[in-house]
Amino acid sequence: MQITGMLHGANLLRFADFPAAEVLGPDASEEAIKDLIERHGSVFVKPVFKGGVGKKGKAGLIGRAKDLKSALAEKERLYFVEHRHGNQVAKANGVTFEAAVPAEHEVYFSITDATQFRAPTMTLTHCGGMDIEELDRTQVAQIPFDPLTGLKAFVVANALADIGAPKEIISPLVQQLPKLWELYHDFGMTTLELNPIRMRPDRRGRLTPVACDFKCGFDRDDPRWHRLNLPAHLFAADYSDFEQEINQLRTHQGQSDVYVINEHGTILAPTFGGGANSLVTEMLGDDAIISSDFGGNPPYEKMKSVAAICFKHWLAQSNVLFVIGGKSNNTDIFETFRAMADALREHFSRNGPTPLYVVVGRGGPNLVRGMGVMRDTCEALGLPYRLFGFDSAMSEVVDYAREVNEWMKAGGREVVARRLGITAATAV
Repeated sequence: MQITGMLHGANLLRFADFPAAEVLGPDASEEAIKDLIERHGSVFVKPVFKGGVGKKGKAGLIGRAKDLKSALAEKERLYFVEHRHGNQVAKANGVTFEAAVPAEHEVYFSITDATQFRAPTMTLTHCGGMDIEELDRTQVAQIPFDPLTGLKAFVVANALADIGAPKEIISPLVQQLPKLWELYHDFGMTTLELNPIRMRPDRRGRLTPVACDFKCGFDRDDPRWHRLNLPAHLFAADYSDFEQEINQLRTHQGQSDVYVINEHGTILAPTFGGGANSLVTEMLGDDAIISSDFGGNPPYEKMKSVAAICFKHWLAQSNVLFVIGGKSNNTDIFETFRAMADALREHFSRNGPTPLYVVVGRGGPNLVRGMGVMRDTCEALGLPYRLFGFDSAMSEVVDYAREVNEWMKAGGREVVARRLGITAATAV
């Protein structure tokens, strides 16, 4: 996810004219906070994290206040709070004050590009406000629909009827939820999630769906998201120099999505393709330094710059340079490998050699020429290497990279260092 929370989510929902909870940002004055509390009874104080950070409620990182003093105390507690979720550690930079929305019913709704159906898919349940994975499948509707016609009202109505949703919430949701398809489609989103949508009653008891939390992700290579004029910092998962440098290279052609998994890792894995990225990141675990996707047929100049930045920040500590991807349809393997090989050669020329084992697994156009470039470069630099073609199972190639990393840890790094005429200690 690239945007989470109502700070920016409420503004995006206005494009679809979808009701959202009133929210104040980190710079809200005490008078504005007090007024919000008086009008709504209470506010929720939530930390603002970069990127998608889950399980904040279970970690006690959401505060509720019914008076100004309590709200300011929660602001002080959460403004710079740190949150660990799995391998991910995030530090907040600010808080939001969100108006409480009284409701009896809570709804979960999302649209995403589902590979299972090869179509945009709506996920909907009337048991919102909790992890959807914890719900019984009979309570969750997952419905693919035709992107040419969009999300129609009858799709929402049928889904709610199938899961036995209360009758009083069906009509309001049928009226409002289809609007979200326009937001999703018109601005190049890949995921849009509202959880919870709270069904707020008016004076006559009629219900109105109100979004109380927001998440979305964008296809950064789809130019339609530029219409939103979003601040660039939203698309950086951290403030590290590495991620900032990579993000500056984003162009329409070629992807450059990176995230630092473990700054003390020992496998540098430039990865091509989202599927490969998911598999490699999961299998390498904490040994991986970065999670990345450099696919999309990047031109030579961009790929060389991306590789040079990766090598500058991480090559000295790496045991394995693991270049991996699936069988490409359109990425020119020769161009991308030539760029990476030239960047590696120039890095060694400027900074001196470093003990490294190169493992490559790839398929696609001009594969043999690309592999030849990588082979010639590794042999010229004196680096051990292993190349795998399109007929090798990716999981087996990842296992091989892991085995090489263990060998390097167990003394192989010193062996390679002696071959290069250096010591492993001085190379780091």
